[in-house]
Amino acid sequence: VQLQAYGGGLVQAGGSLRLSCAASGRTFSSVAMGWFRQAPGKEREFVAAIRWDGSNTVYADSVKGRFTISRDNAKSTVYLQMNSLKPEDTAVYYCAAANRPWGPWITGHGAYDSWGQGTLVTVSS
Repeated sequence: VQLQAYGGGLVQAGGSLRLSCAASGRTFSSVAMGWFRQAPGKEREFVAAIRWDGSNTVYADSVKGRFTISRDNAKSTVYLQMNSLKPEDTAVYYCAAANRPWGPWITGHGAYDSWGQGTLVTVSS
């Protein structure tokens, strides 16, 4: 699966952004998808994941209640709606395709074998 993330930008604290990730390849609709982020000087961290059919999702505690992951398998696209943004959400956001439909390991980097190029989100205070 090849992935192209877009939708990042500069937003004030409390604002919203929606990231999109367009996928190409036959396997998109059969695998889980995830979003990760990497802030300057920090390691890449898990943000959210969604099951292959959209029936289950999981979030990092830091974004729970503010971010929503969704997918449209007909469009081969996964989304990350980000509300109530905080300066600490500033990071490069990456979408990723898992190597399986779902599972308890879905929050780990090792579950993913395809990564997009990243899109920068900057939240000003």
